[in-house]
Amino acid sequence: MMGMYILIILAFGLSLWAQFRVKGTFNKWSDVPNENGLTGYDAARHMLDRNGLHDVPIEPVPGALSDHYDPMQRVVRLSEPVYYEKSISAVAVACHEVGHAIQHKEHYPMLALRHRIFPIVNFASGIAPFLLIAGFLFSYTNLIGLGIIFFSATVAFQLITLPVEFNASNRAREIMVSEGFIRSDEERGIAKVLNAAALTYVAAALVSLLELIRLIGIFNSRD
Repeated sequence: MMGMYILIILAFGLSLWAQFRVKGTFNKWSDVPNENGLTGYDAARHMLDRNGLHDVPIEPVPGALSDHYDPMQRVVRLSEPVYYEKSISAVAVACHEVGHAIQHKEHYPMLALRHRIFPIVNFASGIAPFLLIAGFLFSYTNLIGLGIIFFSATVAFQLITLPVEFNASNRAREIMVSEGFIRSDEERGIAKVLNAAALTYVAAALVSLLELIRLIGIFNSRD
């Protein structure tokens, strides 16, 4: 059991490092302008239009790294630095979010699955901590087991998110190169920004998975 705690601490450390790295990498390549002079908005608009998504709007939103694609409203939302800047980071992040819009259009299976289970996961993630706390507090094994089941839904969602994010990044890189949004010597910067962002999802999934294994171990030891 001590080994499991050590793994969880290491995974949590990885998660913190990944968040630090993504911010550092984004800031570094935010200082490097792309040679075509495209803002994040320009790159996203071109990529949407060339994939037949003329009706998908792009909106600026406040905050740093608050970029996302909203499948319910069918809108790409870019943080203000990404929306307005003409940097390698801005183009990379903007095109990644458009990658999700293209996934939506093409009914990418993992994205569709993530959308379907989101309401369940949203409910499960909210109630799982209360079930686990009550189960351990009152030594009620059934509540612990139920809490683990609900927490498992959250872990499954994070694992499903991994291929969704990697696929969106791969689509973005391929289209950016094929459409000439970036030059060959800019691919390194694009890759670093996208890889740093992907690492945060990997770290979060690893932390949750190890915590789930720990909870299952505790549950089994009570039998």
